[in-house]
Amino acid sequence: MNQNRKVVLFIASSLDGYIATKDESLEWLFKVEGEGDNGFSEFLDTVDTVLMGKKTYDWVMKQEIKEFPYKNKECYVFTRSSYKDLENVKFVNNDINKFVNKLKNKVGKNIWLVGGGELLNSFIQEDLVDEFIITIAPTIIGNGIPLFKEGNHQLDLSLKGTKKFNQFIELHYDVKR
Repeated sequence: MNQNRKVVLFIASSLDGYIATKDESLEWLFKVEGEGDNGFSEFLDTVDTVLMGKKTYDWVMKQEIKEFPYKNKECYVFTRSSYKDLENVKFVNNDINKFVNKLKNKVGKNIWLVGGGELLNSFIQEDLVDEFIITIAPTIIGNGIPLFKEGNHQLDLSLKGTKKFNQFIELHYDVKR
């Protein structure tokens, strides 16, 4: 456990930069032959807090799952509306910069920014992401929900490492500060 917690984006993308199709499908991702869980379990052991946007949370809850997948983690869902907290989820609609910096200053493991694109864009605008771990699938889907939105931001990154999981390539970057 440390007090220098990092916000880490861990996400998969098509080669042309989409995280889902326009109708929020990930079928293209599941057609690619990986290796084991493509590093997911190893990564999950490094975090104790999970952050996601409301659209991503709704997508997760629509899946046929027996129990909440992040049950043993602190889970925060960012939303513009007010919702009552649930057993495994706390809803956040206050200033993301203050909220995230407060989390980063607590003792613990790293913080996983699950997604989606809207929340990631807000985190980039506020300079809150410390590392990017992007697993690229050898698929071009043509259009969909982009990993990165157009905007007036620029981040300089430093390649920390790469891993190959059969047909997937994981790119791991630190944000230069």
